[in-house]
Amino acid sequence: MAEPLRWGILGTGNIAAQFCAGLETARRTRVVAVASRSMDAARGFAEKFQVTSAYGSYADLLTDRGVDVVYVSLPNSMHHEWTIRALQSGKHVLCEKPFAMNAAQAQEMFEEAQRAGRLVIEAFMYLSHPQTIAAFDAVQSGEIGELRLVRTSFCYRTRRIDGNIRFRPELGGGAMMDVGCYCSNLACHFANDEPLEIHASAKVHTSGVDEITTGTLKFPSGLLASFTCGMTVQAENTAYLCGTEGFVEIPVPWKPPARGATWTIAKGTPPKQDAPKGAAPTAPPRDQRTADAGQELYALEADDFAATVQDGKPPRVPRELTLRNMSVLDEVRRQIGLQF
Repeated sequence: MAEPLRWGILGTGNIAAQFCAGLETARRTRVVAVASRSMDAARGFAEKFQVTSAYGSYADLLTDRGVDVVYVSLPNSMHHEWTIRALQSGKHVLCEKPFAMNAAQAQEMFEEAQRAGRLVIEAFMYLSHPQTIAAFDAVQSGEIGELRLVRTSFCYRTRRIDGNIRFRPELGGGAMMDVGCYCSNLACHFANDEPLEIHASAKVHTSGVDEITTGTLKFPSGLLASFTCGMTVQAENTAYLCGTEGFVEIPVPWKPPARGATWTIAKGTPPKQDAPKGAAPTAPPRDQRTADAGQELYALEADDFAATVQDGKPPRVPRELTLRNMSVLDEVRRQIGLQF
C-alpha cells in the first residue's frame, strides 16, 4: 500500500475539529499542517491534534511542499476561492459541503482541477459509510421493488444566532445550504439523475436566510422525493426509500456510528400465517440489518479519497452528483428568494 496522504487543513472551526478527531482510525491519511487567520488559533489546533505545522494564513499552508491534499473547511462563501488556489498550488482538495455558492462556481472548480491534473471531491462523508452503501445496493438489486419515493429530513434547533455563520447570507448561510443539501444529495444519488421539477417553500429568518425549508423533487423516471430541513426546529431526521414491494428505513442516515448502525427493510403487509404447506416462506415485515464500519466516519471519507488518488477508485461523490445537487440548491434558493 502507498504511503498515507499528507493533509493540510484550512480552517480551525468545529467541522475541522470533527474531521481531525475522526481521522484517528484512518489508515491512509496523516494530517501534517493546519492554517487559520490567526496563528494562535492554528497553534492551538495543531497542539490539540498533534499536527506538525501551523500557519497564520491560508496562503502560507498552500506553499508547504509536504502537503498532498487540502481539506477546505471554511465558510461556504470561501470554498470557491480557496479550492481553486489549492488546486493551482498542486494540491488535491476535499471541499466541505455545499461544494460552492452556486453551480457556476462548482463548474469552475472542477474545470480548474482538470487543468491542474488534481482531484477535487465534495465532502459528503455519509456516502462512505457501509450503511449507505448497503442501502443503495439493496435498492439497486430490487429488494424493495421499484423505487418510487424518497422522504428525508435533517433538522436541528440552535439558540446561538448572533455570530453564527449559518445565519449570514453573505457567507452562504441558511438551512438548505447547511443541512438540506444532504437531503437533496441523497435523492440525486438514489435517482442517479437530476430532477425535472423542483418545488420549495421556506420560513425566512430575520437575518435573511431560510431557517426552515421544505420541498419536493420529481425525477425523469417518475421518482418523487420530499425533504424538510431546518435550523430552528426538531424532526426525526430519518431517511425513507419507498418502493413498490417495501421500503428502507434509515434512522441515522447523515452521521451513522462506526459500529452498530442499524437500518431496516420493511414490507407493507405482514407475513401470511395460513400459507399452503410447502409454500416458500414470506419475508418478515421488518428485517433489521446492521452495518459495522470499523472506522470513524471521517476516516472512511479520507481513506476513500486516498483510494481515488492512489488506486484510481471511483470517488464516492462523483462530479456529476455534485453538479446535480448544486443545480437543485440554486433552484430551491431562487424559489425561496435567497440567491448568492
